[in-house]
Amino acid sequence: MTKLETSERLVHVPLGERSYDILIGPGLMARAGGEISTRIKGRRAAIVTDENVGSRYLDGLMDSLQTDGIEAVSVTLPAGEKTKSFDHLTTVCDVLLEARIERNDTVIALGGGVIGDLTGFAAGIVRRGVRFVQIPTSLLSQVDSSVGGKTGINARQGKNLIGIFNQPDLVLADTDVLDTLSEREFRAGYAEVAKYGLIDKPDFFDWLETNWREVFAGGSARIEAIAVSCQAKADVVAADERENGRRALLNLGHTFGHALEAATQYDSSRLVHGEGVSIGMVLAHRFSARMNLVSPDLADRVEAHLKAVGLPTRMDQIPGELPPTDVLMDAIAQDKKVKSGKLTFILTRGLGQSFVADDVPTSEVQRFIEEMRPS
Repeated sequence: MTKLETSERLVHVPLGERSYDILIGPGLMARAGGEISTRIKGRRAAIVTDENVGSRYLDGLMDSLQTDGIEAVSVTLPAGEKTKSFDHLTTVCDVLLEARIERNDTVIALGGGVIGDLTGFAAGIVRRGVRFVQIPTSLLSQVDSSVGGKTGINARQGKNLIGIFNQPDLVLADTDVLDTLSEREFRAGYAEVAKYGLIDKPDFFDWLETNWREVFAGGSARIEAIAVSCQAKADVVAADERENGRRALLNLGHTFGHALEAATQYDSSRLVHGEGVSIGMVLAHRFSARMNLVSPDLADRVEAHLKAVGLPTRMDQIPGELPPTDVLMDAIAQDKKVKSGKLTFILTRGLGQSFVADDVPTSEVQRFIEEMRPS
């Protein structure tokens, strides 16, 4: 097992032959070559990154790999959600094949959730699967998208509709890189941190209400929040790897959020994923109150906390005009959690008491969205 520095945390994802470690702490980027070389036999690697992340970290990662005897090539893609497309997937696959990356070699995702999702998909389909390492560089990707093996790209019909489950071999969550994020990016990632408390960890949500400023400031509170989030996701993934049941809870707020992202055509100047999740979680709690599952006071409490950290909580905070309700409903109907044409939402019966609600009446959802829309 890896020898940890005193400031580091390790979370293990127990999935039999597909088990892997998540290392969390400062300085991990510089040690990437050593951590990878102790786990993976191949001596070649391909790094996939985007223009923003690559300009900061690609050279240092290449040096770390070379120091530990790993020969690497790289491909740099445009930044942004629109990169999760067939065209860019083809580009990455071409690079991997031209570099003769073999099954025991490593494909490294260096970036946020977009790069992680796209790279993991490519790694899973090239030669029917090569080794795969996540080096997430945003808070959102460190606590959510880099863990659990969901990979894929977007389709015209909606987000993440084309992809595979492909577990990484290692996740290196270097907390130092979070210091370079904009306030908006960090807040967007924090929405996913808060989500774990709202799913089934009410004590964690209580802790976040008290300590969120320290999480934003960095240091031990930030590492603790990331570690708790990763452990929460690891526990769920270990129990339900392919989202046949409990794992669906991780989508709290996402059904509404994904629809809002689609409604903005994935324009990050208007809405980024974590902001959509923030609004979506408030909507999920308000819809739960509408269905008489929980007191409206809880929805107020959730909104107050997300608002306090600077996240949007209402649809009228999204810049620009939203499409008609029927267009939003079409996006919801394309959600991956829809079964046999019936809507599935993650709702709640109390703080940290989320559950999967099957066969939610479409008419109720439509009326609710109409009420929540900007007037």
